[in-house]
Amino acid sequence: MEKYGSELLGPLYRDPITSYNIFHKFCVQNPEVYWSIVLKDLSISFQEAPKCILDRTDDSKYSGSWLPGSVLNIAECCLLPTAHPRKKDDNPAIVWRDEGFDDSDVNVTTLKELREQVMLVANALDAMFSKGDAIAIDMPMTVNAVIVYLAIVLSGLVVVSIPDSFAAKEIATRLRVSNAKGIFTQDFIPRGGRKFALYSRVAEAVPDKAIVLPGIGRSVDIQLREQDITWENFLSNVKNHSRSKYYSPFYQPIDSVINILFSSGTTGEPKAIPWTQLSPIRSAADGWAHMDVQAGDVMCWPTSLGWVMGPSILFSCLLSGATLALYHGSPLGRGFGKFVQDAGVTILGTIPTLVKTWKSTQCMKGLDWTKIKGFATTGEASNVDDDLWLSSQAYYKPIIECCGGTELASAYIEGSLLQPQAFGAFSTASMTTGFVIFDENGKPYADEQPCTGEVGLFPLYMGATYRLLNADHEKVYFKGMPLFKGMRPRRHGDIITRTVGGFFVVQGRADDTMNLGGIKTSSIEIERVCDRADESILETAAVSVAPINGGPEQLVIYVVPKSGYNSEAENLRIKFTKAIQSNLNPLFKVSFVKIVPEFPRTASNKLLRRVLRDQIKHELSVRSRI
Repeated sequence: MEKYGSELLGPLYRDPITSYNIFHKFCVQNPEVYWSIVLKDLSISFQEAPKCILDRTDDSKYSGSWLPGSVLNIAECCLLPTAHPRKKDDNPAIVWRDEGFDDSDVNVTTLKELREQVMLVANALDAMFSKGDAIAIDMPMTVNAVIVYLAIVLSGLVVVSIPDSFAAKEIATRLRVSNAKGIFTQDFIPRGGRKFALYSRVAEAVPDKAIVLPGIGRSVDIQLREQDITWENFLSNVKNHSRSKYYSPFYQPIDSVINILFSSGTTGEPKAIPWTQLSPIRSAADGWAHMDVQAGDVMCWPTSLGWVMGPSILFSCLLSGATLALYHGSPLGRGFGKFVQDAGVTILGTIPTLVKTWKSTQCMKGLDWTKIKGFATTGEASNVDDDLWLSSQAYYKPIIECCGGTELASAYIEGSLLQPQAFGAFSTASMTTGFVIFDENGKPYADEQPCTGEVGLFPLYMGATYRLLNADHEKVYFKGMPLFKGMRPRRHGDIITRTVGGFFVVQGRADDTMNLGGIKTSSIEIERVCDRADESILETAAVSVAPINGGPEQLVIYVVPKSGYNSEAENLRIKFTKAIQSNLNPLFKVSFVKIVPEFPRTASNKLLRRVLRDQIKHELSVRSRI
């Protein structure tokens, strides 16, 4: 690192825009340099130091053997004060507020308080479970959920992440696949002044012990099964012990599993994706490098520990020395926005659908978001007009786009504060990430050539999975991928466009492309045009379907109108066709428009175009029989 530091970092600081690409390319080829820098800037403390940064000779892992020989506990790294990055015991580790208490002071949990609470729970876990047991968390991302998550990792157990929106059958599937020995949950989820049952769904799915926390107030408000236990009783066994607030972490090799997460599971059994102790380092590094997350920042990103962004933001904050901001309620309304204001949030993460709702309802009007230094967004394709509105809420601060996956523990493509940014677009591969874009015949496009095709990731990827618990990792991510410069790239499934100006736009999944008149195009590309075609439109979804009697695919646009608008399908069809022919291709035309109240989505808010496609196929089939 000393050999390259001044030579590369010096020019980067003097002329960041022109030097960034040079530095990035160097780090793709020499990732050891970059990760040496990251390990010094994050709170990574090893019980046994790694033999090296990367062992390239380990053929058992496509992604390389990273930090071999190292032993640590990544949860301990989150909880200990450090001189760099200036983490002190009295620093706020978490700030939070319950929905409905919007005029109350923001609650603060210091680093010392967080550590003591985590150690208390870790002691209680030791009294109930054995090292290596998988323990599920199915609850909103509250302060207590974060404490439980860290305690499970600190004590040498494995977190099983389950979204709190799931039905009993989906919960049961994930518990079975992970072989979970217990589960933490809540009695109710408070949202918008209402209570939504959670424990009843969990009890239906879980034969083993459940530890139940109160969603409102200090005590559980329902009758539990005989084998279950309240949060209060769970802690009572160790609360009065003299050493209840001290715990000796369970140290493990770097590649030990700490968290089992799952894919959405929209096309069958969800893939069980194991996170090792490398995964949090990758998550935190992306926040540090691309969003400038650092000590003193307050970061808020409404999400859940059941999805990748939950653990990602947790580790990004606590390893960087930043404060994690949590709102215990719905992020859709003004209460959330006031929390962002009162907590002094400096980095606000979003999803495009959330931004669209804020803009449509104008619920954030009059709030002071001037402490925000930047936004981030992920989950689905962004709308340029919505991004412009969001940026304007904080004096036009930048929006960093992120696109990745649970199996990567990160984003493979992002924005960067060291480059010019464009709304709805990405400016760079994430640090040390390399990728190639293939045409429909599997031939690679030249570097920097404007093009559209399927992305293939360079296999040497710090933090990426090298196995799945219930699927063939080789088959899912590598089999059938074309060779590129002697290596087999990792499949990700995204179609991306590299523009003339060097930006990238994700056009959707490879299975969301359509063939219109012999021309391949993406759903997202068409939706971007249609969203701007009429003021009555909240959002659109484009799918194509083959006619019952054969022939070219027909383009169908589903529409969710804004509240208060009564649009006619035929008028919209004419407007959509005109807009698409003017902006995309004069040969394209819209065959049908369907107006619906809402779109089907996964629990992580991804649009299920497959469901819409099946619906229109069924409708056309019925029409043909009449």
